[in-house]
Amino acid sequence: MSPFPSAADSCLEAQGPREALARRFAQVRAHSLALAEPLSAEDQCIQSMPDASPTKWHLAHSSWFFEAVVLCAHVPDYRPFDERFFYLFNSYYEALGPRHPRPLRGLLTRPPLAQVLAYRAHVDAAVQSFITRGGESMWQQALPLLMLGLQHEQQHQELMLTDILHALSCNPMLPAYAQPAQASALRLAPTAVPPLRWLAGPAGTVQIGHGGGGFAFDNETPRHSVLLSPYCMADRLVSCGEYLQFIEDGGYRRPELWLSDGWAAVQANGWSRPLYWLAPDDVRAPARHWQVFGLQGVRALDASVPVSQVSFYEAAAYAEWAGARLPTEFEWEAACAVPGIAQMTGHLWQWTRSSYDPYPGFRPLAGAVGEYNGKFMVGQLVLRGSSCATPAGHARPSYRNFFPPGARWQFSGIRLAKDA
Repeated sequence: MSPFPSAADSCLEAQGPREALARRFAQVRAHSLALAEPLSAEDQCIQSMPDASPTKWHLAHSSWFFEAVVLCAHVPDYRPFDERFFYLFNSYYEALGPRHPRPLRGLLTRPPLAQVLAYRAHVDAAVQSFITRGGESMWQQALPLLMLGLQHEQQHQELMLTDILHALSCNPMLPAYAQPAQASALRLAPTAVPPLRWLAGPAGTVQIGHGGGGFAFDNETPRHSVLLSPYCMADRLVSCGEYLQFIEDGGYRRPELWLSDGWAAVQANGWSRPLYWLAPDDVRAPARHWQVFGLQGVRALDASVPVSQVSFYEAAAYAEWAGARLPTEFEWEAACAVPGIAQMTGHLWQWTRSSYDPYPGFRPLAGAVGEYNGKFMVGQLVLRGSSCATPAGHARPSYRNFFPPGARWQFSGIRLAKDA
């Protein structure tokens, strides 16, 4: 994901007051701590699966990014908080040295949470000092990396929520992350679902990718032309009530609905419902009706709410059952401009039928930040939109999220498409 906004935005930021960036930096960093505040030290250390990370690790890693990519490279007299942290909190940057194995992050009981928070304070002070007093030449070089660091931390804010939700779901008590008043800020309130309508999407030659005017990651570029055959897009996401009909019609027992790898996943993992659904009389929270576990704890299933925490395999099987298909990422992006289309952002990430590949002419950036995106462009599927946990400013038509097809712990849902 590229650290570079458009040239116009870079010029604007470089010529504007540094105080604006200092305020933005403080706001983003404070929000990470606010997201962690409801959690105990024990909560923040656990890792429930290899694909998730402990909250404490997220807090440390986002600080490591500013330290390793900005401070060490652009502040000659900077003194690291603890040299060992370069090994502990590197994620996947080969150019920046070896790292602690990802599946073992939950074993890092040391350093304790208090020391991680001290680490954040140390990095905060150093970055703020650099923003305020750094030389102009170094400031110009570091500005795009500072902006990337803020976007990077916001991505980890979303992961903090999705990862802790998975961890709490593994606790037999099914504890809530947040009380309803806190969770309401995450835009989790249900809305009434209207009847599904099919809307004609833009066909022919369309422009895809970021067109400039604001921050964009490199996987959103370069902007290019794509030829789309006539298609229709569902005006909203698939609801829990509709997905329940799929379950009751034997959806998880009918191999003809599933891709081969998806059916193998169903059999191997015993899937019979979305990840956080609780069947009637589940021993963890007995009730005579279906329930769903979320950031607010256990609640009765709301048939009008979009179905969430489904894999690509489940989304594709539902689409087959419904006599439709999943959209390509290009159809999805083009359809953002269609009048009457709803729930494109701010609800759930939406699986597409597109593999995560580079756009024509894509080239990774030089240096360590070139590892942000390009090397992951294999074996993954693209999701579009944004979710209830996505920070403001990350929801734009060109944004490309990506996960393996079996991933279920994200706030991911289903939008249908079909040929016209």
